[in-house]
Amino acid sequence: MVRSIGINNRIGLINAPTVFNSGFNFKQHWDGSVETLEEQIDRPIHAEHEMGSNWQEILSKLKQSPEYVSLFNQLYKDGINSDNIKDAIATFERSLYTPNSRFDQFLRGHKNALSSSEKEGYRLFKAYGCVSCHQGVNVGSNMFQAFGLFGDYFKDRGKLTKADLGRFNVTGNERDRYVFKVPSLRNVALTSPYFHDGSAETLEEAVTIMGKYELGRPLSPNDIGLIVKFLKTLTGEYQGKPL
Repeated sequence: MVRSIGINNRIGLINAPTVFNSGFNFKQHWDGSVETLEEQIDRPIHAEHEMGSNWQEILSKLKQSPEYVSLFNQLYKDGINSDNIKDAIATFERSLYTPNSRFDQFLRGHKNALSSSEKEGYRLFKAYGCVSCHQGVNVGSNMFQAFGLFGDYFKDRGKLTKADLGRFNVTGNERDRYVFKVPSLRNVALTSPYFHDGSAETLEEAVTIMGKYELGRPLSPNDIGLIVKFLKTLTGEYQGKPL
């Protein structure tokens, strides 16, 4: 599904990113409009195309549950309120990290964790410059970048939407037009479709587009295949079990 479905079957405005490892993001949302996981929780609650609710309604419903009242009183001295709800949800979200991918094992010195073709894909990933944006603990999500450094992606794709303006919607600065938070590549093999607009259904498509518009060079089918093999090694584990 390209975009999430909210209340009354309303379709979201942008491709929702995975919540896994979101605690490592330097900002939240594609446009970086939110600093923390706690702050992010307010947005979908009030958005008409998502939950279409408000804190008064939510608090009223939760306080009708003896179980929730008891649990919140055990954990928070002031019981159920919006700040404590946001703290609880954000704490849970930070637990959704997925370590111990085969690439993590490789970085820890287990050289046989990757096959020779996967290692070559990693070499190409570095040689082509993909690591200039996709690096750090989350293999991304720690910087902004323009979508279309070496070509007009949006002109070629057509049907421009407000969501396509990216960080420009937040700052109003022309330099931020079409600028987005670089996504994490952890578990990328499991999180299609790709990009803020969900325009790429497969990793092969996504790598091809990145080569053209972010690297400014066509990638051979062989190199694309090897890079995709490497990307598939970024799938981690949750609570000790493979995703």
